[in-house]
This record gives sequence, structure tokens and C-alpha cells, in this order.
Amino acid sequence: MKTRTLRQRLAVHLAVRLLVATVLLGAALIVQLRTPGALPINSFYFLVGLTFAVSLGFIGSLRFVDRQPWLADVHFAIDAIVVSAAVFLTGGVESLFTILYMLPIVAASTVQFRRGGLQIAALSTILFFGVVVAQYLHAGGYLELPWQTAVARDLPPVNVAQYTVALNAFGLFAVAILSGSLAERARVGEAKLEQATEEIADLQASNQYVLDNLLSGLATADAENRIVTFNRSAMLITGDDGALPIGEPAAAVLQLPPAFAANLSHDLARARSKRLDYVFRQPKGASIELGLSVAALPLPDGSRGFLYTFQDVTDIRRFEQNARLQQRLAAVGEMAAGIAHEIRNPLASMSGSMQMLKQELPLSGDQAQLMDIVLRESERLNQTIKSFLAYARPQRFSLQPLDLRKIVNETALLLRNSTEVEDRHDVDVRQADADVMLDADEGQVRQIIWNLATNGLRAMPNGGVLRLSAADETSSTGRIAVLQVEDEGVGIPPEEVDSIFQPFRGSFGKGTGLGLAIVYRIVTDYGGNIEVKPRPGGGTVFRVTFPEGAASRAQRQAS
Repeated sequence: MKTRTLRQRLAVHLAVRLLVATVLLGAALIVQLRTPGALPINSFYFLVGLTFAVSLGFIGSLRFVDRQPWLADVHFAIDAIVVSAAVFLTGGVESLFTILYMLPIVAASTVQFRRGGLQIAALSTILFFGVVVAQYLHAGGYLELPWQTAVARDLPPVNVAQYTVALNAFGLFAVAILSGSLAERARVGEAKLEQATEEIADLQASNQYVLDNLLSGLATADAENRIVTFNRSAMLITGDDGALPIGEPAAAVLQLPPAFAANLSHDLARARSKRLDYVFRQPKGASIELGLSVAALPLPDGSRGFLYTFQDVTDIRRFEQNARLQQRLAAVGEMAAGIAHEIRNPLASMSGSMQMLKQELPLSGDQAQLMDIVLRESERLNQTIKSFLAYARPQRFSLQPLDLRKIVNETALLLRNSTEVEDRHDVDVRQADADVMLDADEGQVRQIIWNLATNGLRAMPNGGVLRLSAADETSSTGRIAVLQVEDEGVGIPPEEVDSIFQPFRGSFGKGTGLGLAIVYRIVTDYGGNIEVKPRPGGGTVFRVTFPEGAASRAQRQAS
């Protein structure tokens, strides 16, 4: 809502003026027809015609009024002059048309408020006083006036005329003050209404913005459970890209189970809200887990509607399911670790006993071969259990500042002198110029390097170069120590990259299938990260990053 301009208010008054002039013209015609000569009809026609002409002229000047407000003063002054002429022609002090003075006063108060009303009231009083004075001067022979037949010769006494003028002046100013006050109040009320309207509009826009940006779907329904409002998130969750389902049954739109929808009103009379999780099928065929809550909503007419809030809980349910699965797997892992530990002790006893029997008993060739197989398989089983325990129950580690370069060099030296490296293999070490510090347990870091390196050597059955490197880099989270193991082997298919760190997923004939799983477990325990990328030209690159610890940071800053 906007406050009307001066031009708009004056246009309304012009329309009212034309209506009044038309009514007066019609009334004059009726009087003339019933009582010929009762009015100076020619002069009256002239005034009415003048009123129409002036109104038409002001209609053409309306476009200038907002820039030239004095035109409105001229407009109402002409109105007062026309009314004075009508009063003069119809008897002056005895005229019945003095009441018409109120029309321009009220109009001026409406358009220009109290100031305009008082101005026209003062002008009308002066004009009426002039008409009466001219009338009495003419009656006394002191002044000659045109249209003498319209001026009464038998005038009331002067004191009566004075009283009449004073009474009319009082009435005109009273009307000006009253209409001006009402116009001022109307203007203030209009301004307050405009402000309130803008505030309500802003509040509605703000509320709608909040509702549309809620992550939860929100819908309200009337007493008959038909949709009244439906926010944007509700449309996104339900997958409906058509028109808002206003007026449709909420049970159908939200796919409420029949038993739940049938007892909803009865259940909400006893409880504040109801909760339901169910499968919702979107129009395009996808199914989601929907978590819905419904509460009673008091309506302005005293009835009770329904307030629905709902969310897509598919991911939450999947996370909960995965968490429960992880808990069960953790329990199974603990149990398996306990069983493996219990198997390891009697297995050692059995292996020792078999070795004593092999040494003390005379055995044939086949018996000795069988005894060797038992001992060899016992040792393999013992190594598998040892690796499994290292994965399931990693040893407690003591953190200390380590130089990754030194550990890589020492591990490479051990590799070159181990049975894992054959003549067709070459181990190359590339080191940074400065120290590469990290806070870790030295034994676990050696185990990471050894497992990745032996895995790379086994991936090169036809030979190749195994490259080990240590570097210090800066990331968005700070300084990191980077260990990189690069081989020229058979590579890893892209579809198997995500599963290589799972236990017992070894693809080589040798080993237990736990080496990479142990590496992943240790790295993640340190808060690090391990990436697997294909090497250009064939092979695989394992990139392991460790965050810089507090002790390493302090030692680096001190140096």
C-alpha cells in the first residue's frame, strides 16, 4: 500500500466536483420546470458551465500539480469564488446555497489537510462578507450591480445580516478545523497502515524465506487433513516437481499408511505428536526412508488442523546400519583375536613336540617328509595368526620424533639383503635434502615401509625398480611427512583399488593377505592418509602422508 500523491487526491476531488455540478444542474432544471422564474436560470447555467470548464482545465493541469503544488490552492480558490457567485445570484445573505461553501473547505482539507481547509475557510468568509456588503450597498443605492433582479430589495436588518455572516464564518471555520483534523488523522492512520502493511509483507517474506530454506519438509493441513501449505524442502524430499499440492489429501501426498492416517485425529487428542518412519516412493520411482512427525495445529476458526514435519533419513538409516554392523564386526574381531591368541599357544607346543619327535624317533623317508610338512604348515599358520593379531590388536606405540629419511634408508638396506629381493630387482632410494620429521613409533613405521616394499617386489615377478622416497610438504592443514613407494609391476585394476586394504585380500602366492590391511590400520591410527595411484608406464604408486606432531614441530623450530 502506498500513500496517494497530491495529484491522485486532487483527481478524486475533480470527479466529485463534476458530480456535484451535474446534480445541481439537474436540480435547477427541476426547479425551473416546476416553478418558472424561481431561479435566475441563465446565470445559474453559466456558473454550472463555468464549473465544468474549470474542471476540464484542471484535468489538463493535473500532471503539473506534484511539481507545482500552488495549483491546488488556485483550484480550491476558484471553487470558493464559484460558490460565492452562486450565493450572490440566489439571494446573498438569504441564499440557501451558503452551505455549498463547505464543499471546497472539506475538499481542501482532504487534499491539503488542515492548512488547506483553513485557507479556503478564510477565503470563503471574506467572499461571503463581500457579497453581503455589496448587496447592502446596492440596496442603499451606493453601488450598481449587474443582474439586479437576482438581488433582493427587502433585506433583513443589518444586525441580522451581521449575525448571519458571523454564524456562517463560525460554521465555515468549524468545518475546516473538524475536516482538517479528520484528514490529519486519516493521513497518520494511512501512514501507519502503510508501515504496518510493509512490516507484515516483510515478515511474511521473511517467514516464507525461512520456511523455504528449512532442511526439513514442512506441511500444514486443515481440519479435513487437506494440504494448506507445502514448503520447498517438502517438494524436494517428495520429488514432486509439479504444482504445489494445495487442497489435496495429506494422506495421499505424503503416502501415509492407512492405519496411521485413520487414527491420526484420535491419537493426537491423547498425545502432543506422533512419529513414523516408513518407505516413501517418489514419482520418478526412487524409494527413500522418510521420518515424519505430526502434531495438532490450532486454527483461527477454533478447529484443529495438522502440522507435518518430515526428513529424508535414508543416509541416517544407512549410517546407523553401518554403525551397528561395525559394532558387530568389532565384537567378532575381538572374539576372533581371542580365539587366535588361544590357538597360538597350543600350536607352539605342538610344533615344539613335533620337532623333538623328529629328532628322537627313527623315521622313514615318507614319515620325515610328512613331519616336515606338518612343521612347515605349523610355522605358516603361526605367522598368519601373528599377522592377524597385529591387525586386530595393534600394539601400543610410543611416540617420538623420527627422521623418516633415516628409516627409509635402513629399511632399504635390509631389503637389499633379504630373500625378497632377487637379482632382477633393484631398490632405489630418493631422499629430501632436509630432515623429514614425524611423531611415530619407529617399529610401526618400519613395518609400513617393509609391507609396502615387499608388496611392490611381489608385484614385479619379471623384475623392475622399486623406488622409495621421503619428503616434507606443506598442505592446507600444515606440514606433512610423505612416504612414497613406487613399483614397476603388474599394477592394480581400478575396480580393486578400494578393496586392497581389506584383510585376507592378498593376490600373491606368498604372504597372509594382511600386509596392506595392517598398513592401513597403522596409518589411520596416526591420523594419516594413504593413496593408491597407477604409475605412468605400468605399476603402482603408494603415497602415505603423516601429520606433523607437536614434538617434531618443536624440534624443527628449535633447529
